[in-house]
Amino acid sequence: MKGLRSIIKRVCCTTLAVALLVFAPGGGGVVAKELVKKETGPIVIKSKTLEVNDKLKRVIFTGDVSAKGAEFVINCEKMVVYYKGTPGQKGSEGKGAVIEKIVATGHVTINRSEGGTATSEKAVYDHGAEKLVLTGHPLLKRGNDFVQGDRIIIYLKENRSLVESSEHSRVKAMIFPGKWDKKVEE
Repeated sequence: MKGLRSIIKRVCCTTLAVALLVFAPGGGGVVAKELVKKETGPIVIKSKTLEVNDKLKRVIFTGDVSAKGAEFVINCEKMVVYYKGTPGQKGSEGKGAVIEKIVATGHVTINRSEGGTATSEKAVYDHGAEKLVLTGHPLLKRGNDFVQGDRIIIYLKENRSLVESSEHSRVKAMIFPGKWDKKVEE
């Protein structure tokens, strides 16, 4: 049971970081990394089923998945967490289980308590590459501002995002500069 708690704690902290970096103005990657260090409080993940498979090194939440923290809510149909190492045991790096990747699928919605929403059919967080990839009609929205394309990639290390389109569509962004906070403009 201690190993399961360790996995879930790491999943929750990583999920919190992903949700916040999407919406944090000016330096979301930095904000997300600081929040993972601080662990701002409990994160509750609910689903219809939870499966832990140590042989395949994954945790699967299925059916009406909801991950709620103080700063965010993530809803999807399925969330699969891939990890390496052994929960509850210290490895050569001094860590037990370490998150490699999180894949959320099926009507993925990430809402930040301070505002901002990301929606897609699939969201993949790659811990090693420190990037988040949204596919399946991805849309980032904050207030009336939004950006959409066929694929949105958020590079956490580089604090940059890339919105791509297919050869049959174009990226679309709607921005209301008059609504921006003065601190952002400086």
